Amino acid sequence: HSPPVKPGEKPSETGEVHQRKEVCRWPCRCPPVPSCIPGVSLVKDGCGCCKVCAKQSGETCNEADICDPHKGLYCDYSEDEPRYETGVCAYLVAVGCEINGVYYLNGQTFQPNPLYKCLCVSGAIGCTPVFTPKLAASPCTRVTGRKQPGQSVCGRGQHKQLPSTNYRLMSAYRSLPLVLKKKCLIQATPWTPCSRTCGIGISSRVTNENRKCEMKKEKRLCFIQPCVTNIMKTIKIPKGKTCQPTFQLPTAEKLVFSGCSTTQSYKLTFCGVCLDKRCCIPNKSKMITVQFECPNEGFFKWKMMWITSCVCQRICSAPGDIFSELKVL
Repeated sequence: HSPPVKPGEKPSETGEVHQRKEVCRWPCRCPPVPSCIPGVSLVKDGCGCCKVCAKQSGETCNEADICDPHKGLYCDYSEDEPRYETGVCAYLVAVGCEINGVYYLNGQTFQPNPLYKCLCVSGAIGCTPVFTPKLAASPCTRVTGRKQPGQSVCGRGQHKQLPSTNYRLMSAYRSLPLVLKKKCLIQATPWTPCSRTCGIGISSRVTNENRKCEMKKEKRLCFIQPCVTNIMKTIKIPKGKTCQPTFQLPTAEKLVFSGCSTTQSYKLTFCGVCLDKRCCIPNKSKMITVQFECPNEGFFKWKMMWITSCVCQRICSAPGDIFSELKVL
């Protein structure tokens, strides 16, 4: 038995040792694998035995009931001193996220689009579809003859609100064309829209076209239009037309990026403008490599999109809008 605690003396000063409750039992006896709600990870418990739904922020946790590792959560035992048996899931201190000019804290849930709910985790954004209520079709009796004003085709209680799954997601990886290079099936996401509508911006994609055939983020420079005060004076729209899809500047110029300029001059093709509300975006392009020279610092190279043609359309999305290709059925 531990010695009695003297008045005014803390338990820790007496050398008392608190025995932690054992939560793991071996051999493992696992219940059926649970079905976790969307956004909750199915993981192996802390005992290394059974598949469980990971605990979320604010929920209690212990050695067996672990916090969701894919959301940057850890079990904080600080409030359970001195036993440290039961904790609360909390977010690790990490960087936040920025999307469409709005900054979100690490662990913050937000809804930048009516069809998605998103979560910021250490600079990365994960999103799940939002189920929208939809009027379900019901086997109502067909009304014969002319329908009277105010007459309902279906009886009372026959309309039901069901969660709709009619949403179309942009595919994570292109299904076609598939190319096999050195035993690696090349896959890639589409390039994101250029981060700037004028001047040099950046677009990115995820691809496994590398030596290790691993999915990695790839970036390239993009230059859709030059930043000029009145671009309509630069572009001549043909008579009888409302759009000029592409244009070029009169002379070749060096490109400037991060205070450095290219070693060569380029006469780029830019996307044009329309007199109506349509916008012109790149349609076909190729990849080139450009070299920049920095004052007193040396050289660096970047891949860059070289526009060969543009198309003018009525669907115009803001730069950096990751939901621009989302469509509702």
